[in-house]
Amino acid sequence: MRVIFTVLGVALLVWTAGSILRTLVVPRGLYSALAIRLWSSLRVVVRTVAAPFGGYRAIDRAQTWLAPLTLLGMLGCWLLATLMAYTLLLIGTSELPWHVAFREAGSSLFTLGFASGDRLHLSVIDFLAAANGPLIIALLIAYLPTLYSAYNRRELEVTLLQSRAGEPAWGPELLARQALVRTESELPGLYRDWERLAADLGEGHSNYPVLISFRSPQPYRNWVVGLIAVMDAAAMQLALNPRSAPPEARLLLRAGFTALRDIATALRIPFEPDPEPEEPIRLTFAEFDAAVAMVTAAGMRLERPVADAWAHFRGWRVNYEAIAYELARRADAVPALWTGPRDFPATPIPPRRPADRRPVNP
Repeated sequence: MRVIFTVLGVALLVWTAGSILRTLVVPRGLYSALAIRLWSSLRVVVRTVAAPFGGYRAIDRAQTWLAPLTLLGMLGCWLLATLMAYTLLLIGTSELPWHVAFREAGSSLFTLGFASGDRLHLSVIDFLAAANGPLIIALLIAYLPTLYSAYNRRELEVTLLQSRAGEPAWGPELLARQALVRTESELPGLYRDWERLAADLGEGHSNYPVLISFRSPQPYRNWVVGLIAVMDAAAMQLALNPRSAPPEARLLLRAGFTALRDIATALRIPFEPDPEPEEPIRLTFAEFDAAVAMVTAAGMRLERPVADAWAHFRGWRVNYEAIAYELARRADAVPALWTGPRDFPATPIPPRRPADRRPVNP
């Protein structure tokens, strides 16, 4: 039994170290089973608690706590697993009873030092435990500035998008507003900014999946919804106006669905890596046609008939729609137009357009 306890202790210690390194240290989108399962469990709990209090706003308020609870839960699981690992090692290498081994492992792990013995071979285990406790806490503390730096970069662009694409953001609304105020020339710059942001999202959210649960300061803003809106606007512009559409629109779409696929790979979301342009999408032609009518009413001129443009738009959207919808569902994002269903009852919310306050000529 002592050999079995020793092997179990070593195995648990190695598993814990691997989980910590995969989640906090290794700069690659590796799957962290602990982080994903803890996040999934807490997400269900948070949604269950919020359900009796209403619709999306109650969900949004409750989901604010999901990311902090996930971080604290990971820390607690790592410390508990390390405590159990060293308890098993002490039992396996000595004649200590369970309660004494547990007390000594906890004393060493949390650097309290009140239960250490004078046995040399056990002192090595005590020293290792004393080093592990502060190291785990220090790694998580060092992890937080990285998370909040990525969060601030993301939310800056999401906030800037509000005046252009509405709140919640919607791709056709982005095109319509630019046509209304004659600022179509600003779209290439917007696409460049979101191309860079898409690359940042793909790198940051695949390395640190907990970022997906960090919500925007305002309930009707969300990074997934914003990315879908800008990509839809670029796809519509390329489909409807192929001659005048800026080349930045193509670059944005490529960066956008590459980032979404990187995140999907890290989260083990299945997707088709090279879909056919003719494959069906969940957005319907009727929805696309109505959006084009709204955009043209705002002043946008078309270079291609709507029926012909639909095939091109669908060919672009098939590359990112399924992953984007799944991420919006998992993030419990604001139920905006063209962003798919949610796990809670919700009706798609159209963007709120400010009233026209221009003075009437006498």
